[in-house]
Amino acid sequence: MSNIAINTTQNVNLNYKTVSIGERMLAFLIDIGLFWLYLFVVNFVTTLVGTAFKDNWTVFGIQSLLMLPVMFYSLYMHIIFNGRTVGKMIMKIKVVRIDGLPPRWSNYLVRWMLRLVDIWLFMASIGILTILFSDKRQRLGDAAAGTVVINTKQKVKISHTILEEIKDDYQPKFLNVTKLSDKDVRLIKETYRIAGKSNDYKTLKALRNRVEEVLEIQSELYDRQFLDTVLKDYNYYTQQL
Repeated sequence: MSNIAINTTQNVNLNYKTVSIGERMLAFLIDIGLFWLYLFVVNFVTTLVGTAFKDNWTVFGIQSLLMLPVMFYSLYMHIIFNGRTVGKMIMKIKVVRIDGLPPRWSNYLVRWMLRLVDIWLFMASIGILTILFSDKRQRLGDAAAGTVVINTKQKVKISHTILEEIKDDYQPKFLNVTKLSDKDVRLIKETYRIAGKSNDYKTLKALRNRVEEVLEIQSELYDRQFLDTVLKDYNYYTQQL
């Protein structure tokens, strides 16, 4: 299993572990198991239809219609569930774009179309070989679509960066936060996170006083509220640049 660095649109490098071929195959086998279960249901339904209509063409038409979800399963599941099928959800893996941008439906479409070559035509031999000999563990469809399959269990969380999740309608309170540097904010956030987990109120108070001193502001907010607001305000203003 190798590492891959993905640069987000906020210019933050997130390191992920690419997925081994064994994990990908297990996720695929889980999906195949769902296919067999679905095919059992389809066979049961078409048997009832055949008994009712006694018309082979009607049975064939209904059977073909019911097979469409299986044919397009990988495509619509990846689009709807953000790069995951049921097998990938269980294995905690997903498809992402190498450039850090959110995958588009066209990326998933390219991957889905090349499954014919990677998996079905040559008994998965092409897909297995390209994954084994690719630095990023990509099958042919991944290479063409600019995607890679990563292990989400090893993902770097946003809490480990200087980023904060803020709403589109967020209203900042402290303009002076622009005096801080990324290094300052990273230190503030890390100290705030550690002190908050251990309920170290003395450290939180000292951190709050130091931030107020640097920013030359006074606030009536509680220590946690104040520090949380400073972090969000910094992200708000820097994302506008």
